[in-house]
Parts: sequence; C-alpha cells; structure tokens
Amino acid sequence: MTNDNLKSKIQKPKSDHGLFVGLVTLDLIYLADSAPKNNQKIVATDYTVAAGGPATNAAVTFNYLGNQATVLGVVGSHPMTQLIRGDLANYKVAIADLEPSTDLAPPVSSIIVTQATGERAVVSINAVKTQASSASIPADILQNVNIILIDGHQMAVSYSIAQIAKAKNIPVVIDGGSWKPGFEQILPFVDYAICSANFYPPNCQTTEDVFTYLGGFEIPHIAITHGQKPIEYLSCSKTGIVDVPQIQAVDTLGAGDIFHGAFCDYILRESFIDALALAANIAADSCKFFGTRRWMDLK
Repeated sequence: MTNDNLKSKIQKPKSDHGLFVGLVTLDLIYLADSAPKNNQKIVATDYTVAAGGPATNAAVTFNYLGNQATVLGVVGSHPMTQLIRGDLANYKVAIADLEPSTDLAPPVSSIIVTQATGERAVVSINAVKTQASSASIPADILQNVNIILIDGHQMAVSYSIAQIAKAKNIPVVIDGGSWKPGFEQILPFVDYAICSANFYPPNCQTTEDVFTYLGGFEIPHIAITHGQKPIEYLSCSKTGIVDVPQIQAVDTLGAGDIFHGAFCDYILRESFIDALALAANIAADSCKFFGTRRWMDLK
C-alpha cells in the first residue's frame, strides 16, 4: 500500500470507539548493532520511550486510523506513569485506569532492536503483579463501544467485559500473542481470534491443533500470523492464506500489536479476509521505522 493509499484509509471522520483491555507498560527502546552478551556494555545508536503493551499499542494504532480508543488497564500514580500518560495523550488515546490510586511502578520493558535485521530482544515484567478485579471496571465503560480487543493480561477484568460484550452484541477480538491461563473462559465470547505462531493452548503442538482447539469454542473467525510468512485463517469453515508485504524491516517491535489495532479498525467496515490483508499492510509499513510511533509521526 502506498503512502497516498494509506492516508486515504486514515483520513475519515472519527466515528468508531474501541475498548482495548490489557497491559500498559513503559517501553524503553534502543537501536544497537546487537544485543549485549554477558558482561558486555554497548552504546545504542538511537532510543525512544513510549507507552507499550499489546492492547496499548493496538489502541494507539486504532486511534491513528481515525477512531476513538480507550485503554482499560492499570496505570496508577507512580511518577513514571507521567511518561505513559503523556505519550497516550499525544496520540489522543483515553485511559480508563483500573487502579488509579496505586503508587507501584508500572511494568517497564527494555527492548534492544538489532539495527541490521530489525529483530528485537525484550526484557519485561507483564501484568502479573498488577492484576485488577472485575470490581475495578468503571461504570458504563462499554457505552458507545463498537469493538473490544483483549490481550489476556487482565484476565478477570477481560472475562467480565467479554460477558457483557456478548450480551450487547459488541464484537470481541483477542490478541493471542501467547497462551495465558484463563483464556479458556473468555474464548466462548470471542468473535475474532487473531493469534501468533507462538500461541499454543494446552495440548496443542501444531497450527492444526490450534485451529481445532479454537474451533471447539465455535469462534467464527480465526487467524494465525507467522511474521513475514502468510497468515493462515479459518473463517466460517473456510480455510485459506493471506499474503503479507515483503519489506526490509528496520524494527519489528510492536508489529503484532499494530496489526491488531489496524484489524479492529478495518473489521468494522471490511470482510474478515480483507481486514487481515489491510492490517498486514499497516503492520508492514510500521516495520520500516524505528520504534512503535515513528511510522505515524513521519507520515
């Protein structure tokens, strides 16, 4: 997709509202020749700081594509959260804080991107220490929401949200980056399962196993991404693949998150297969730039 075509997809009235449930982190991202070895110190050639987490990066993308996004996660009042709040305010993403009074430091991810290949190494703490209860869900959080994405990092909250969404006929998308205990409770309420090749539910060892497992929950639309390789899908009993653009990647960090955010935008207007293809174009475009934001900033 050319830049002109991409812009034509972006420039539309803000009409759709998405709720993105899950992890909120502070990402410290470095560009270097390679990740350090034991006892080695390296000097980065570039760095950037941004809010991160699968649901958070997806929300930023969804908003950038002409929508209104809200992140539902734990942020709190620690001084470091000002960096998170500032970044999301810059991209006009709203925050619904599940634990606004907590003074614990937010999860921090340190990421090193290898300059020659765009591959990344990540050290992080996920939301294990910042799990919120369903009682923390703000009232009327689903008012005027058109689509919901769940990344599995706030499982109790996500379970309650998914149940309510089903009753309200709001489509639910899961970002299946990796299997997390508790997903099995949410899957019966899911409309779109978009998983990575690293998503292996219990007793699943192959892609076929994963499709069979998810199909057992009567999820109508399932896709498994494979990086630069074609996306496999199962949609209403029909199987197939969707090719992804072949590019010279500068940075693959957050590409899956960006893919999910773009998918949430396109699935509100396009067919499942077209939404996958269009989201793949956005994700590939993001990989041409360092960090998770510059692909938007440099348009």
